[in-house]
Amino acid sequence: MNNYLNQFNLKGKKAIIVGGSGLIGNEIINVLAEKGAKVYVLDIKKPLIKKKNKRKINYIHFDCSSNLIEKSYKKILNTFKTPQIFINCSYPTNNHWGKSDFKNISFVNFKRNIDIHLNSYAWLAKVTAESMCKSKIKGSIIQFGSIYGLVGQDLSTYKGAKNMKENMAYSVIKGGVANLTRQMASYYGQYGIRINTICPGAVEGHAKATGKKQDKIFIKNYKNKVPLKRLAKPKEVAAVALFLSSDLSSYITGTSLVVDGGWTAI
Repeated sequence: MNNYLNQFNLKGKKAIIVGGSGLIGNEIINVLAEKGAKVYVLDIKKPLIKKKNKRKINYIHFDCSSNLIEKSYKKILNTFKTPQIFINCSYPTNNHWGKSDFKNISFVNFKRNIDIHLNSYAWLAKVTAESMCKSKIKGSIIQFGSIYGLVGQDLSTYKGAKNMKENMAYSVIKGGVANLTRQMASYYGQYGIRINTICPGAVEGHAKATGKKQDKIFIKNYKNKVPLKRLAKPKEVAAVALFLSSDLSSYITGTSLVVDGGWTAI
């Protein structure tokens, strides 16, 4: 059993985490470092690094919304070499993300968010997979989707909540990420590369549109619909990323792994 569990050990592995300074990303970078991985964080702001992990985590400024994203990322790969683990948990949005509901969204706003979010996810994953192929690395690519890339948004959870509403762009983006994973798994499986998507439900923290704590009414509405009667903790999602990064998940690819307290089960 001990030898089996040792497969959680990531010593000697390199991990690139895009969006590693975010709510979930910060948990992921620290847990991977604690398990021995050398971690490179790509984000627009510096992450919170635990003191014991400071030598294992490196920060690189990286903007997913930049038109030079491909050039910048390839330069990073050339400098630090191909990773065994690639995780994209970024959440790039423009300044009008809060107006992405059906009544208020504009075509320009919709198009821009698709470009900086879905297109950046697709291209970074593709470039990473090609680099893994070239370096003969049988790596793990982990994308971040959402339960709302699998099912429609439940409008009742937003009833009475301030500054929280359905989002047309979000469902398109996360649905695209989930299907991108299936398509990439189909193609890159022949090279021993695994691609999976983590699909969380609501996570304790702040609302993306405002940067403030989630509305108490929304939290109450949401909890009432979840079989486990609570939101996820960021560390619970990070634990799934650790599993998919490790050799314990060596026969899992092309899946959307749901972390939602039972939301999509009913």
